[in-house]
Formats: sequence, structure tokens, C-alpha cells
Amino acid sequence: MKYILNGLFLTAVFFSAFAQNNNSYWQQEVDYKMNVQMDVKTFQYKGTQELKYTNNSPDTLNKVFYHLYFNAFQPGSEMDVRSRTISDPDSRVMDRISKLSPSEIGYIKPTLFTQDGVDAKYVIKGTVMEVMLNKPIFPGENTVLNMNWDAQVPLQIRRSGRNNADGVALTMTQWYPKLAEYDFEGWHADPYIAREFYGVWGNYDVTITIDESYTIGGTGYLQNPAAVGHGYTVPGQKPMHPVKGKYTWHFLAPDVHDFAWAADANYVHDTYPGPNGVTLHFFYKDDPEIAENWKNLQPKTAELMEFFNEQVGEYPYEQYSVIQGGDGGMEYAMCTMITGDRNFGSLVGVTAHELAHSWFQFVLATNESKHEWMDEGFTSYISDEAMNSVMQEKKPNPHSGSYRSYFFMATSGVEQPLTTHADRYASNRAYGVNAYSKGSVFLTQLGYVIGPENLSKTLKRYYTDFKFKHPTPNDFIRTAEKVSGFELDWYLTDWAQTTNTIDYAIKAVDNEGENTKVTLERIGLMPMPIDLYVTYEDDSQELFYIPLRMTWGEKSNPFTDLKRTVLEDWAWAFPTYTFEIKNGKKVKNMMIDATRRMADINQENNIYEK
Repeated sequence: MKYILNGLFLTAVFFSAFAQNNNSYWQQEVDYKMNVQMDVKTFQYKGTQELKYTNNSPDTLNKVFYHLYFNAFQPGSEMDVRSRTISDPDSRVMDRISKLSPSEIGYIKPTLFTQDGVDAKYVIKGTVMEVMLNKPIFPGENTVLNMNWDAQVPLQIRRSGRNNADGVALTMTQWYPKLAEYDFEGWHADPYIAREFYGVWGNYDVTITIDESYTIGGTGYLQNPAAVGHGYTVPGQKPMHPVKGKYTWHFLAPDVHDFAWAADANYVHDTYPGPNGVTLHFFYKDDPEIAENWKNLQPKTAELMEFFNEQVGEYPYEQYSVIQGGDGGMEYAMCTMITGDRNFGSLVGVTAHELAHSWFQFVLATNESKHEWMDEGFTSYISDEAMNSVMQEKKPNPHSGSYRSYFFMATSGVEQPLTTHADRYASNRAYGVNAYSKGSVFLTQLGYVIGPENLSKTLKRYYTDFKFKHPTPNDFIRTAEKVSGFELDWYLTDWAQTTNTIDYAIKAVDNEGENTKVTLERIGLMPMPIDLYVTYEDDSQELFYIPLRMTWGEKSNPFTDLKRTVLEDWAWAFPTYTFEIKNGKKVKNMMIDATRRMADINQENNIYEK
């Protein structure tokens, strides 16, 4: 019944409105049927794929594109050359791809392609395959695309691969020919150079045949647990005998835009009850040195999921798997791959971050090649909040690290705007600061602008309104406007589309009889409302709030036990703002934004001491 309701929900999504810059909304749909035969000795596999593609767009399609991600792991690939020419290469990649031998490279080689049973021509360039269709796919029509392919799992270098640093045999991510997304902006057939993915929602029916000793964990719901065992059966139930030393695993995954799995002959497989009936799976190496941390991780993962359910919205699937694999931490549909030989705090931290991606990438699913900060930044924000709660870190500002990173980049002279494509950053550090730190500050600072209660409501409404809809930055900021009543186009424009910085200063404080005249100055180009905290000589305190004129709104007092005086708004074009304190009290000190939520790049001029 849940699958049926999910299907009906997606159907309704195709014809709903008011997403993607308020154009009439539509999205494409795919249904994959794949069969994989894995040889664990050679790390080669054969695959077959039947893909039913439904064109819900208003456009006639004469071609389609596929991603062949494993082709990136070959000497001379775009990923290889970029890693060897960028100023600060990822330490996990460096020049390692250039040194791979023929038996260590990765590849996906199509051996057959048909459209509705008729051969179709295709061209492969690096990690992208272009198919010239025999017949166009008209709006509202579907077609069946069949492909057979041979493939080899690369030596583990980045995300995917075999025999990673923790000794995991197979991390099978980006492992199959994946249809590229076509949306209101057209095709998104980005080559696999360094990072970020964007996919089409649909249903996956996947069977994997592999050596009997291997345990598999990943996306989807296992359909034949009694046949394969490996921790999926009820206590005391024995699996069926393997066929020629192999088991065939059958998974179904509804309403996802990717499918990932990992396999190892030495996995421990534990399950733990999650909130709302979700089953949490844990796959980790049978190593006594890490076992205690992985056992203790399980209840923490349940707490993290409950936190995200409460703060964002309910997780929509019935299972989630935390899997030892990969090269650090990377999110996938219903699962994550993480390296597992860590201290406990690090293990919980990486799980918190990757689990949070389930909301911001695998349910909301922005185009993270173009808007990577909406995925990584929002995920960083909510996972920092979760760690502060679940691990009882009790930090006054759990996002202070993001602010420090942003300040460094904003004053470096080499910052690029958030509109930069994920692969077009001049350095990996610039990408990392923008995607993770500046994206996180975007949310924290928005809470400063509209108030923390409105920020919380905005996140929940954003998730409710745009889950399964590929939202854009405009969709998010319009949601914040509807919740708060503020006009916020200026905030999105300055923060995401420019490198304008915030710098406000207390320019002068003059005593005029019993009154105090205060002059503030805007030095940076980006406008902001101002919270000015004043302490008087009698140690009483008062907050002066100066709204920003272009917001056409006033936030609630963030500290209800502190007297607040709302002053006239400040228009951006005026470089200074002057007002008088007329209560007869002498000022001891004052500070702009004592909460440090406003990302002012020079906070030394934010403070006045008598």
C-alpha cells in the first residue's frame, strides 16, 4: 500500500504547479530493471538494463544522454587531468588515476543498445554517452531503452571502487549506466570530473548475483531475505543453498533517483529499530577494534533520524543503511558509505552529515551540480544542529566553524559566487568553503534576518512543499518569504550571486547632555538589518533593532526578556545611520549582533567600549 501511495504521490507531482521559478511543474520518470553478474575475483561484471522512460516534459526528445561514471577512473580522463592540474588536488585522488594499470581501471562498455527493440546509434565521450533515438519521444509518451554492458570496478580512489582503505571489497556507487536528467533547463549531462550528481526519479528493480560469502547492503528493500540470509532473515531461519556457489539478491527501490550497494565477505550486519517503523541497517567489517563504536553508533543514528524528522520532515522510506565503504562519507539513496575506522565522535559526526543528505538531496534533490550549496550547506547546517543536540555539545553557535571558513574565503580575494558550477571552482578549497560553509551560513544568517522561529518554519514548509520536486534557490527563498512576510530577493541575490561582503561599524558615539547620539556605518556592499545591543553603566541592557528597508518586515524580538526598541528602517543607499538614545542613561558599551549570526567580515568595528 505504501508503494502504491508513493506512486500516486509522484503522479500528482508531475502535474502540480508553482515549483521551478513558478513555471508549471513537471518531471521525467524512469523505471529501471537491472541484472548484474559479479565476478569477485576479477572485479568485472556484466549487466543488463531495461529502462522505461516517460517524457512528462512539454518537449519532443530526439536524443537521450547516459552517465558512465566508472569511465572517469582511467588515465587521461577529465577527472585524472583535472586532479593533476588543479592547484590543490584532493589528497585521495592526486595522480593515482594516471597510474592505474589495465586491470585496475574502471569502465562501463555498452555492448547492446536498443529503443523499443530496434538498435540505436550512440557515441561515448568520456563519462557521457549520447544516444540518437530511432523515433522521438513526444510529450506524455514513453519508450523502452535496453542496454547490455561489460564493466570493471576500479581500484578504490574516489567514492566508488574495490578494496578501499578499510579493506571493503566492493563499494558500488555510480556503477551502472544512469540516464541523465532532463528538466525545465534542458539536459544535464555533466561529465564526472570531481563531484555532484543529479538524477531522474523512478523505481529500481535490481538483481545482483555474487559469491555466496558476500553480504550486500544498500538502496532498496530486499525481496528474498529467506533465500540469501546474511542477517536479513529472522532468528533461526536458514537461507537456501546457493546455486553454483552464488546467491542472487533481489532489491526493489521505489521513488529514488539513484541505486548504490556495497558487498564484502567479512561484513557484520546488524539491524536497529528507527523512528516511525524504519529499520536501520549497519554493515561493518568484523574487526574487534571498531565493533564497540559501531554498536554504540546504532542508537545514536536512531536519535539523529528522529531529530531530522522533527526539524525538517518525516523520512519517507522504510529502511536506511549505514555501510562501511568508500573513501570518507558519501550519501546515496536510503544509505551512506563511510569509512569506519574512526573515533566515536567522528563516526557519529559523519553519519549525522550523510544521513541528513537523505532530506536535502535524496528527497528534495536540488541540482547539486549548479546549486551544490543547497545540498551541502543545508545538510551541514542541520547536521551541526543535530550534533549539538544528540551529542549534547551545547555550543552557543554550532555553526561557528562555518563562519570561520567563510570569513577566510571572503577576505582572501579569490572567493567565487555560489552560482559557480561545482566543477568550475578554481580550487577545491574554494568549492568546499562555498558549498559547505557559505551554504550553511546562508541558513544561520537567514535566521538572524527573519528570526529563528521563522527559519524553523521555513525549513519544514520547504520540505513539505518541494519534496520529490528538484527545487531551485528561488523556490527556497520564496518559501521563506511566504512564512516570514519579508521580501528576501535581495538576500538571495547578494549572498548567492555576488561576492559582496557584510561590514557594519559603530562609527561614533557622542554624549549630548543626557542623550547619546549613535552613528552606524555600512562599509560592505551587502545590506543587513541591525541588532545593536547596549549595556548602560547601571548594567541594564537594551536591544535596538534597525530593520532593513528593502525587507518590508520586522522580526520578533529574539530575546523576549530583553527590552527592545524598534527604530526607523535603514535604506541601503545611505552609508550611515544616526539615532539618539534618550532615556538619560549613560552607555557603558555596545555591540552590533552579539549573537554573531550576521557574517560581518570585520567584527572589531562592531564594538564600542566607553
